[in-house]
Amino acid sequence: MKILYFYQYFSTSRGSWGTRVHEFTSEWVKKGHSVTVITSVYAKSDLKASKFIEVQTFDGVKVIVVNVRVDNKQSFLKRIYTFLVYAFLSSWYALTSRYDVAVASSGPITAGLPGLIAKYIRRKKMVFEVRDLWPQGAIEMDMLRQPLLIKMAYWFERFCYRSADLIVALSPGMKKEIEQKWQGTPVISITNAANIELFSTPVEEVDLASHGLQPKAYALYAGNIGKVNNVEWMYEAARLLQEKGSRIRIALIGDGQLREGLIDRKNREGLTHLVFVPLMPKRQLVGFVQQSLVSLVPLANKPVLITSSPNKFYESLAAGVPVIQTTNGWMKDFVETYQVGFTVDPDDPAVLVSSLMELDREADKVNEMKSRCQSVASAHFDKRLLADRMLLEIETIVQ
Repeated sequence: MKILYFYQYFSTSRGSWGTRVHEFTSEWVKKGHSVTVITSVYAKSDLKASKFIEVQTFDGVKVIVVNVRVDNKQSFLKRIYTFLVYAFLSSWYALTSRYDVAVASSGPITAGLPGLIAKYIRRKKMVFEVRDLWPQGAIEMDMLRQPLLIKMAYWFERFCYRSADLIVALSPGMKKEIEQKWQGTPVISITNAANIELFSTPVEEVDLASHGLQPKAYALYAGNIGKVNNVEWMYEAARLLQEKGSRIRIALIGDGQLREGLIDRKNREGLTHLVFVPLMPKRQLVGFVQQSLVSLVPLANKPVLITSSPNKFYESLAAGVPVIQTTNGWMKDFVETYQVGFTVDPDDPAVLVSSLMELDREADKVNEMKSRCQSVASAHFDKRLLADRMLLEIETIVQ
């Protein structure tokens, strides 16, 4: 089977971004399928390109790089521009490539354009992969305001859903939301995955001291430092930890629009319990995750975010690290069912502080969680297991 995959954020574990598409497609290649990914250059990925269109290969996967840079620090209009450029250029490959099925991965939802061309002009099967509920998320986070653009975005979303032969949602919450709105198209849930081998293998040397951190004495947030990620909540929690004289720090690893402003504020206010660590490749991140007391999955208190499927959730469990998360959706149900973490109020940093100080006092409780985390991750989120499940569904619609 020949698979054409439209995904704008391709990265390997040498980058600082999610590796789902690389891991899934490389597994599919091992099973004898031909996979071509059309992507652009994301600031947090490891992709580099010297030509405007460049062909590269990763573990047998052919990757066509459209050399248009996407960065979370770009203005909203600049990002819309890069999304549209990618969508139109990738449409050429939808028109001219040889393939049996096209996978269009959203967001941005503009990635649906080449998928629709594959469906209606080339008469190929179309899989619509939903990584986040767009435009609902952009509207709730006040990033998309213009009534006309909102109306157009919802129309295009409806068109993509109704045109797909299969919809792949990245969380049970997304699946439920999509099924309630759009009936008729098959919807399955294939979450983000964890590289179990990478995150469960102990890393002997981790440079914590140079960042003012101690093993099992910090809560780790690794990801984008932006509005969606409730960074103000973490800032206030760090301030309360400092006031209480706790040894626990909150460490933020990553980059984003709000990072520099928070660093300036931290320095002005003399906040030592909030530690910023530069963005790093995923392979280097593993040791920082393993040595943390707990992993934070903080999301703003917005309805759409209860459907989120953040990589850090799966990778933390694979590393044997319990999770503290803030949503009232499927992740809350999961951590409570399997006892691998806690759900706390996203608007009350004092509750986070209490949970961290309690965990710091109860080493036995943390050790019990560690073994459960790793076994749960292996059973539910192994990359090979999920790649096989998605491939089976794709094969079903192509036959």
